Amino acid sequence: MALYGKYSDDDLITLLRQDDISAFTAIHSRYYGALYQHAYKRLPDRDTVKDLLQELFIHLWDQRISIDIKGSLQAYLCTAIRNKVLNVFKHEKVKANYITSLINFEETCESATDENLRNKELIALIKAEVSSLPPKMKLIFELSRDSNLSHNEIAEILEISPLTVRKQVNNSLKILRAKLASHLLTLFL
Repeated sequence: MALYGKYSDDDLITLLRQDDISAFTAIHSRYYGALYQHAYKRLPDRDTVKDLLQELFIHLWDQRISIDIKGSLQAYLCTAIRNKVLNVFKHEKVKANYITSLINFEETCESATDENLRNKELIALIKAEVSSLPPKMKLIFELSRDSNLSHNEIAEILEISPLTVRKQVNNSLKILRAKLASHLLTLFL
């Protein structure tokens, strides 16, 4: 093993391509410390840096036959670890954006759900108050609002004057406003 420490980087790469595990070990021993410091300066998380270095050396071993190192081995390894650190930052940014997006979606969804719930409560409240109107007034109001009939059409159907229809609709609206006003305050507070 001491012999491998004297080999040049080019010699170690040549031996590495020939599946020489001792050449791999010599490369690891020669550059691990410097690469660790290089990565730790940019990413001060010991465990993450160790994981990145492990990935780098696994990749080096897995790609030993086809690896194309232009320039020096040291420059190749430094660039590789720098890119791995940058990928961590990129991943963290994507994760942060996703979390922000998820929080925004949750808030939007919550407010939409609250709004739907309030609308349902309001509709139920209006129906209950309409049901409590006097029978003739209730019928005229429902024909006006639910069936979308004009005052003249309601007057013809019920054989009463359009003025009576108008008066009944106005009276029912006054009653409903008065009854619903207090409920609306509690519903939307």
